Amino acid sequence: MTVRVYDLAHARTGDKGHGVNVAVIAYDQAGYAHLDRHLTAEKVMAAFAHFAAGPVHRYPLPRLRAFNFVVDHALGGGVTANLSQDLHGKSLSSLMLTITLPDRDETR
Repeated sequence: MTVRVYDLAHARTGDKGHGVNVAVIAYDQAGYAHLDRHLTAEKVMAAFAHFAAGPVHRYPLPRLRAFNFVVDHALGGGVTANLSQDLHGKSLSSLMLTITLPDRDETR
């Protein structure tokens, strides 16, 4: 059985030049611990690889029970050069929330 990031956290996205910034904020400490073990930069890159060249940088913020992921080369050159319908990458938080992780019981 698997758990999605959605089950453990919420997310917010914004543009950072040619990259996208995705904050993942855990609902509780147990969720943060699970995300800390399993939501790696490599896992995020795999989810974003169909449109982002990367790399992905992961910044843990334990006092906030959050992570900040920066996905480089994801917005087609930045807002002023991007031809997609989502110029700022706001919908990419939804993609982050769909990433599957091992079930909590499988990792204890």
